[in-house]
Amino acid sequence: MKIPYYEVHSFTNRPRSGNPAGVCPLERWLDDSLMQDLAAENNLSETAFFAPLGSEFGLRWFTPTQEVDLCGHATLASAWVLFERLGFPGRTITFHSKSGPLTVTRDGTRLALDFPARPAAPREAPAGLVKALGAAPREVLGASDLLCVFDSERDVRAIAPDFAALGAVDLFAVIVTAPGDDADFVSRFFAPRAGVPEDPVTGRAHCTLVPYWARRLGKRALHARQVSARGGELWCEDRGDRVKIAGHARLYLEGTLEA
Repeated sequence: MKIPYYEVHSFTNRPRSGNPAGVCPLERWLDDSLMQDLAAENNLSETAFFAPLGSEFGLRWFTPTQEVDLCGHATLASAWVLFERLGFPGRTITFHSKSGPLTVTRDGTRLALDFPARPAAPREAPAGLVKALGAAPREVLGASDLLCVFDSERDVRAIAPDFAALGAVDLFAVIVTAPGDDADFVSRFFAPRAGVPEDPVTGRAHCTLVPYWARRLGKRALHARQVSARGGELWCEDRGDRVKIAGHARLYLEGTLEA
């Protein structure tokens, strides 16, 4: 079986930066086990698979070890493939996913995701978290992922987690964040239990980050940077129960998988 395959780097306009996503356009769904095997073989933080639903599309995302319920950078990458390689004629693409309908719209030179907001509420730090991070956050909040707030961008950049210890903490993923030096806020994202020790640029994290920073800074439009080694840049907007997350994307490779 031959499957078209693209690797797109999301939330960047520079080569070999941003977050790489594998994208597999399908005519119909493959077996779940095959999609998981392909994602493991690709060994990127996520591989996206989409299939047509009339004029819209079903969309699923797999890390090297499991399927996830929401992924921003691989959604952006999938839309880029549809717009730039598969000739999608409209301005907005609708994907149907485990997190409901998601749209991606051309926004000048960027693509803009419309995603559900996932606001965080204060909670106690889980046992082992501070030791695993090697740093104590000033504030801990919880949503779908744990949000740990620090004082400065320097603090966030300096975090060097013990990934084995962090993977033993009872949570899916940890977002660390702080005010940015040349952006409204910065972040990093760790999900070792999902097979992704550090994700380079994470759309789903901004479903939680945007409501937090919009409230804290008193502004709806926000400029964000994810300060992983590869790095990425996002333009966001708080829309109440939804968030806009926009960024660039660029192709790295295209070819065919033999499945």
